[in-house]
This record gives sequence, structure tokens and C-alpha cells, in this order.
Amino acid sequence: MKREHYIPFDKEFILKQQLSAFSEDPKEVEDFKKLFDIIEHYFHYEAFNLIRNLKQNYAAFNPDLSPKERDEFIVKSNFPNFKESLHEVLDRANYSRVAKETLDIALNNSDLIGLNLAIDFTVFEEYELYVQGQHTTKEKVSHYFFWKKEIEVEYYDRVMVYLNYKDSNYFKDKKINAEKLLIDPECIVLKVFKRVPKNDLETVFPNAIPKMSTTDKLLFWIPGIVGVSSLLSTKVIPALLKMNAAYQSGETIDLLNGKNSLDQGLIALGILAAYLFRQYNNFVNKKIKYSKMLSDSLYFKNLGNNSGAFYSLLNSSEEEVLKETLLAYSFLNRSENPLTAEELDNQIESWFLTKLNTDLDFDVKDALSKLKNTGLGFETNGKWDVIPLDKALARIDEIWDGIFDYNQK
Repeated sequence: MKREHYIPFDKEFILKQQLSAFSEDPKEVEDFKKLFDIIEHYFHYEAFNLIRNLKQNYAAFNPDLSPKERDEFIVKSNFPNFKESLHEVLDRANYSRVAKETLDIALNNSDLIGLNLAIDFTVFEEYELYVQGQHTTKEKVSHYFFWKKEIEVEYYDRVMVYLNYKDSNYFKDKKINAEKLLIDPECIVLKVFKRVPKNDLETVFPNAIPKMSTTDKLLFWIPGIVGVSSLLSTKVIPALLKMNAAYQSGETIDLLNGKNSLDQGLIALGILAAYLFRQYNNFVNKKIKYSKMLSDSLYFKNLGNNSGAFYSLLNSSEEEVLKETLLAYSFLNRSENPLTAEELDNQIESWFLTKLNTDLDFDVKDALSKLKNTGLGFETNGKWDVIPLDKALARIDEIWDGIFDYNQK
């Protein structure tokens, strides 16, 4: 599994872990808490400006608005700016884009629903999936009728879906009823889900349609064709031919034997029909299971839709930036000597591995960039250091006071 930048721990937990390093000095503990608090507010202000920009540039493509409302934002909304801001948020929140190969594997495999899905990707001008965090757990699935087996299932902690639908001309040319898609052409759909199985990733698409797998088709059609052909050729047709020949020749028809042959054939056909019904019913049950999974995803796993998804994304973005900055400052502050970016990166990753049994790829570049931009950290001859806690508090307070400068003379 590829190592991620994502830090799978809550910001308060990370703070508590770092405070333990200052436990011998109560004043440093208090100053570090204050620094954490004011940095959190500063990053929240940054996120507020970002979400305002996102919402304005998204409004013309928001399916939750009426066509008339969207028309009012055509001049104000800018698609390239929207995409750029969205990617910035996803990058800060340590989301990574899902490769096409990963989605193809999900379409051909299923861990939990055991059902193939067909998705019409042609209705999208573009589509993108982004994921954050992965974990593996054990699940019990059906195996050979009533038996169940335990398998390891890989989950994504968060999945963000971006769907940009084609314009109305495409749907007219293809004679597709856009109303059945429950979406207006040229709209952009955004959805954020939690805990999605990696091999069932395709279930997050709104136009995923269940279809019979090759195995389902073989189990349904081959026994049906072979069974019907066998019964017709050995029981039904010979009995009918024999009765017809006797009738033509004037011989006495052995109705009892003919009836027995026909009865046997009908009984066999009934057994075959019951088998085919069971196979089809298995497929129907899988569809019901898929529908339940879909409803559970919409009701229990959905964290946000369209403009509402921004709040979930920005919350993750704020947390990730805060945790990275907090960790970088804490480790540099405790270090007796300045550190290179690589040395700092190794120390933090080693701490996660030994202290929290977590193997991750710490985003040291972003963390140091934040320290530099806020004036808390500085680089000298390739080595990084931070200003002391008391000066760090004064520096952040100065930045915060300068945000709203309305009393200029």
C-alpha cells in the first residue's frame, strides 16, 4: 500500500501528544496551547476566504440552484478558477486522485455486493475521484450458498466524486432523456462519502446500473438451453412423434405410456424452471443488496453534496494544515540544532512509526512552507529553525491584528 501524506489522527490528539514533550515546563505548555489556538483561528480565516471564492465560482454549475438562479452567476462564476481552488483544497487536505486503472479494477471486482455495474461515462464531460486515507478490515461475505467466509476488505476513509455533465446538445443528439438522470446538463456534481470499499468504488457513481456477470449469465443460460434441448429431444418430441405416427397408421395409441413420457418431461421442465428461477432470484437479491448499499451510502455515508461538500473538504484541509504546521514547529522547537528538511521529515515519520505504529509520508514541504509564510520558521544554509514560543505568539498575534486594517489614517 502506498504511503500517504494524510495524518489519520485528530488535531486534539496530536496536540496532546506534543504537549507531553513540554510537561516539565508549565509555561511552555500554556504557550504552546495558545500558539495552537491562534494558528487554528488563522487557518480557519484562510479557509473562509477560500470557501467564499469556491461557492461564487461554482454557483453557475450548481445543480441545487434553479436554471434562473444559475444564469445570474454566469458572469461571476469562473470554471478555471473553480477547478484551481478545488484542487488546492484537495491538495491541502491530502486527498489523492484515483487512477483510471484503480477504477477499472473496481468495475471488474467486488468485495461485498458481488455484482457487476455498468456506468455510462459518455454523459460526463469529465469525471474525477479523489480519496483520503485507507485502512483494511475483515468482513464476512456469502460463499457457496449458506456458507460465509471472512475476507480482508480495503476501505477508503473519504472519497470525493467530481462529475461534470455534458451540455444539452449531447443528450438531444443521443436521444437521452436528461430528466431521467435527475440532473441538468452542464452541471457539476460534487459528493463526499466516508468508508467506501476500494473494490466497490464504482458504487459512488449515481448512474451505476447492476448487470449480470459472465458467471451469472452462464449459470442461467447454459443449464436452461441444455436442459430444455435434452428434455425436448428425449421425452417430449419422441412421445409426440410416436403418438402422431400411431394416429397416421391407424394403430392403437398407447395413451398411458405417452402420457407418462409427457408427465416426466413436464416434471423435469418444472425442476429446470425452478433452478432457473433460483438463479435469476440470486441476481435479483444481489440487486436488492446493491440498492441497500446505495441507500446506506446516501443516508449514512454521505458527508456532503455539491456546495455542501465544500465544508467537509475545507474542514479536512484546515485540520491537515494545522497538524502539519504544529508537528513541524514542535519538532524544530525541541531540536538542539537546526534541521534540514530531510532530517525533520525523517524524525516526524519515525515518531509516527514508533509512537503511534503508523507508517505515513509526512508532507514536510507544505509544513515548512506554512512556517515560513507565517514567519514562525526560517531557513539558513539549507537548515530550518523556528523562533521561540514567546516570539511565535507575538508574531502570530501581529499577523492576526493586521488582517482587518480599517483604521488607516
